[in-house]
Amino acid sequence: MTSELVIDVQQKEISIALLEDKNLVEYQNEPRSASFSVGNIYVAKVKKLMPGLNASFVDVGYERDAFLHYLDLGSQFNSYEKYIKQVQSDRKKLYPFAKAMRLPDLKKDGSVQSELQQGQEVLVQIVKEPISTKGPRLTCELSFAGRYLVLIPFDDKVSVSSKIKSGEERARLKQLIHSIKPKNVGVIVRTVAEGKRVAELDTELKVLMKRWEDAIKKVQETQKRPQLVYEETSRVVAMLRDLFNPSYENIYVNDEEVYKEVKHYVTLIAPEKANIVKLYKGTVPIFDNFNVTKQIKSSFGKIVNYKHGAYLIIEHTEALHVVDVNSGNRTRSNNGQEANALDVNLGAADELARQLRLRDMGGIIVVDFIDMSLAEDRQILYERMCKNMQKDRARHNILPLSKFGLMQITRQRVRPAMDVNVEETCPTCFGKGKIKSSILFTDQLENKIDKLVNKIGIKNFYLHVHPYVAAYINQGIFSLKRKWQMKYGFGVHVVSSQKMAFLQYEFYDSKKEFIDMKEESETM
Repeated sequence: MTSELVIDVQQKEISIALLEDKNLVEYQNEPRSASFSVGNIYVAKVKKLMPGLNASFVDVGYERDAFLHYLDLGSQFNSYEKYIKQVQSDRKKLYPFAKAMRLPDLKKDGSVQSELQQGQEVLVQIVKEPISTKGPRLTCELSFAGRYLVLIPFDDKVSVSSKIKSGEERARLKQLIHSIKPKNVGVIVRTVAEGKRVAELDTELKVLMKRWEDAIKKVQETQKRPQLVYEETSRVVAMLRDLFNPSYENIYVNDEEVYKEVKHYVTLIAPEKANIVKLYKGTVPIFDNFNVTKQIKSSFGKIVNYKHGAYLIIEHTEALHVVDVNSGNRTRSNNGQEANALDVNLGAADELARQLRLRDMGGIIVVDFIDMSLAEDRQILYERMCKNMQKDRARHNILPLSKFGLMQITRQRVRPAMDVNVEETCPTCFGKGKIKSSILFTDQLENKIDKLVNKIGIKNFYLHVHPYVAAYINQGIFSLKRKWQMKYGFGVHVVSSQKMAFLQYEFYDSKKEFIDMKEESETM
């Protein structure tokens, strides 16, 4: 299996697509202005105590207060509090972390009122992004994740990933980390550290320690509360950190700045793979070029088709996700209803495992498979689902089919499920149901081009239109495009974009920045 990463950088958002054997398996879309990411650390203020929940609400600058449970204060909460007070007592000289005192562990059966009070400052980290009506979920057990290691201040343990099975390798890594780790920190060794040399691990440990020290410096220097003191690495780099593996063949990026950032990171973690990072310079949109746009439009939405006419219906609710499996207009198997049901269900298990990763669906997922009477067939389906989910990085648990034919799955949820609206609003009538004559559409485009060139003064630009419209504009030796170029200059470029709806258009300048050419009459 080969993996490719395609990164589409736009003016307002960044989209990341992971392809396995050219099939889309993970997709993330994030506004470039997004500030509430999992892993960010804040100095925040306790807003309200909730003794009944044994929790508190904390102000981290989000419109809804974040939730902090007593058990999420962590065993070393008192050590953090004491050290933060020592740091803030002297604004000029930083109190050395090596001299910080580790206090006794927090009691697990304690109450929130005994540890927190309204207005108190706490150092917190986001573990879940805001979802629906809920604010972010917080913890006071801080951690700094790297490619090979996770650093935990005020801990002293060294843990090794349970996925590293070799007892000899586990012992080697533990001994190695104990010999290089500074005082007052714990370390979790990640699976990808297996077989790595001490120099690589030591380099990353120093980088993680520097991040912790920089965060503490920011706590000392700033007085504004709440205050962001550590920002998780960019979405692109964070995804690379968690996903990167030697099977990656290519990483394509369409923005020079992000390309340099990604290239730098890959050079750090795997110098021999630095040449797989490539800058995409084509005129066709990057997602169209790698067939990502088409896969997004066919994979999202309420109904998802898979093999031989069968399909899934996926509904999202506040509490859970519900999936219904339908055989559709599928031709019946010669082996009877039972064999047909098993075949449809196995196909559904393959597609569902992909959908869970693709949409990042978390929480409780209930799947209504087609009823099967044979216990061995139900076991085959359960084993197939478990095998498919092995590729999923998120923690999950799968229960065998109940007597009603339902399968229950729980999957780790740290951010809202990705829900892409694949339905297109008519760009010309805006829901009114009536449009100008479509034969006049190219005349409308020419008026826009004339205004752009002769009134605004932009002579080099790209016009993005639906592939059918692009084919019409480009047809023939003396095409419309050629006539426009003769009349307005050779800076006129027509780009076929699968993202566009029929009779929709967008203008971009030579720097690929969007030019709004819609008039008031068109947007009413």
